[in-house]
Amino acid sequence: MSAAAGIAGIAGIAFLETHPVLRIFDEAKAREFYLDWLGFTPDWEHRFAPGMPLYMQVSRAGLALHLSMHHGDGTPGSLVFVRMRGVRELHAELTGRPYPGLRPGLEAQPWGLELTLLDPFGNGLRLCEAPLGEAPAGEAPPEA
Repeated sequence: MSAAAGIAGIAGIAFLETHPVLRIFDEAKAREFYLDWLGFTPDWEHRFAPGMPLYMQVSRAGLALHLSMHHGDGTPGSLVFVRMRGVRELHAELTGRPYPGLRPGLEAQPWGLELTLLDPFGNGLRLCEAPLGEAPAGEAPPEA
C-alpha cells in the first residue's frame, strides 16, 4: 500500500462516485446522441422552473454523466476518459446504427484499446479497455 493510500484510509477519506458534467446546448440533440444512439438511460432531470435550462443525469452500465444546459457548467470540448470492458462490443453496436457525421474507430494504444466519441457539442468520451491481465484502477495511462 502506498503512503498516500495508507493516509487516506486512516483519515477516512474516500471518493465514492465521479459524475462528469458535460455542457450541452440543445436538449433534442443531446437526447438523440446520449439516449437514442449511445443507449444511455435518463436517471433524473431537473429544471428550476418550466422553461429553465435542463440538468440531467444519464447512465449506462455503471457510467453516469451529468448533462447541463446551464451557463458555467462544464466547458464545451471537454474530454472524459473512461476505463471499461466490452469496447469492441460497444463499437460494433454503435457502428450498427450510424450517427450522422460520426464514424468512430478503435485505436490500439499501449494502455488499451480506445473508442473516442464526440458529442454534438464538442465533448469527447474516450472509452478504453485495458489490455488483458492489467489492473487499470488507479493507474494513469503512460506518457505518449
